[in-house]
Amino acid sequence: KMAADTSVDILQKVLENEILQSAKVVEEHLDAEIQKLDQMDEDELEHLKQRRLEALKKSQQQKQEWLSKGHGEYREIPSERDFFQEVKESKNVVCHFYRDTTFRCQIMDKHLTVLAKKHIETKFLKLNAEKSPFLCERLRIKVIPTLALIKDGKTQDYVVGFTDLGNTDDFTTETLEWRLGCADVINYSGNLMEPPFQSQKKYGTSFTKLDKKTIRGKIYDSDSDDD
Repeated sequence: KMAADTSVDILQKVLENEILQSAKVVEEHLDAEIQKLDQMDEDELEHLKQRRLEALKKSQQQKQEWLSKGHGEYREIPSERDFFQEVKESKNVVCHFYRDTTFRCQIMDKHLTVLAKKHIETKFLKLNAEKSPFLCERLRIKVIPTLALIKDGKTQDYVVGFTDLGNTDDFTTETLEWRLGCADVINYSGNLMEPPFQSQKKYGTSFTKLDKKTIRGKIYDSDSDDD
């Protein structure tokens, strides 16, 4: 027991030392920044202020442009024709191919509604798979729900069913956010190497595709109806 206590003490000291070192680095960085500001003359300070104001103005203009193109809310589009128009307008698009009778589509809706408000740099859409047979065939959409992740007008990736989301109906919004971050279709600030569900099962960042199932001879498969 004494040996165990000693190793705990050593570990604690190491951790304390690491925390102190980190704090020292942050403090030195702040001191350097303050010193830099102190040494600036009025012209330099004014120039810095102007640059910051311009960056802020540009950021606001970008935000307004996104909102004018329908970003910031999760919307349903009525037809395949609308899909092509919407995708042409925006750099990053997430489109949920859904079906009314598939319960898991409602779960996906709930999370996408939250993410659309948070990530206004990306357009979030939904399209009824039964009203878009051409697109479903072209994009090879067989499992419902499927998210098509589109960058610069090209479909780069798919989230098929819930396989990449921890294989559970109870996945969190953070898990879906991480998965979209992996596809670089949103600005993700977390660590891509650490999926939020890795405590359940270690997935890393390699994904598996959902197995196909035939449901009542439909052209779609559903990963929820008959589970």
